[in-house]
Amino acid sequence: MIKTVEAPNGGYRFIPGVSQYSAGVGALPGYALERVRFTRPVPLRQGFERIAQVLKDAGRPLSAFAACELRSPAPFTEAGFVAFNEVYIGTLKAWGLMSDGVNPVARSNVCPKIDPPSEPGFYAFTYAVPAANAPSSFVVAGSGEAPEGKGNYRDHAVRLGDTSPAAMLEKAQWVLGEMERRMNAFGGDWSQVTATQLYTVHNIYPFIESELGKRGIFKQGLTWHFNRPPVQDLEYEMDCRRVHVERVIEA
Repeated sequence: MIKTVEAPNGGYRFIPGVSQYSAGVGALPGYALERVRFTRPVPLRQGFERIAQVLKDAGRPLSAFAACELRSPAPFTEAGFVAFNEVYIGTLKAWGLMSDGVNPVARSNVCPKIDPPSEPGFYAFTYAVPAANAPSSFVVAGSGEAPEGKGNYRDHAVRLGDTSPAAMLEKAQWVLGEMERRMNAFGGDWSQVTATQLYTVHNIYPFIESELGKRGIFKQGLTWHFNRPPVQDLEYEMDCRRVHVERVIEA
């Protein structure tokens, strides 16, 4: 099983990932994860301010910030993605979340093909709250069809540049395996998730039953966002979660 690390004063544990995000988070005993979605994406700086206020109103410290879902105008170049992440993690450092440079906050960052935002911003976020006897909860960070922490995505992507049905199947299989690997770190599987999100602009129908259906994903439903992954040349991304309390607030 993947090793997890407890986030200091956060109420959750996480799977260490790369500098810009962890691979997933799970509530500690006595805590639960709650998700908040904005009615439309909120630009990064204002989004962090809104998140800080929600945490304050809930009586929770900044360290309770556990995961987020971002929306960006278009896929970044590799260099552009690095530059964006430096800006993003600057706030996490200022909030005192990155002890020894390790980022506990899980993340997805995708790019709507239709009506994209004018700048990167927050679509949703998740935080930990005290909750006695709460059922387990976790959020698995988004993953495209390339392993993370390799220096770049392009050289390690599954079937780079190929969006044929066979290639999309291989990409999906790799990502589904990564979702399962990460869920396993929290003792989770597809039967436990409350929501699964898929991000691609390509046809998934050739494998929607054979790969997604056979795993039981449709018992909870599947949300397909007509979005691209955040880095050029990636074509398929997913995330999933087990979260029992969710709400929507005005942007």
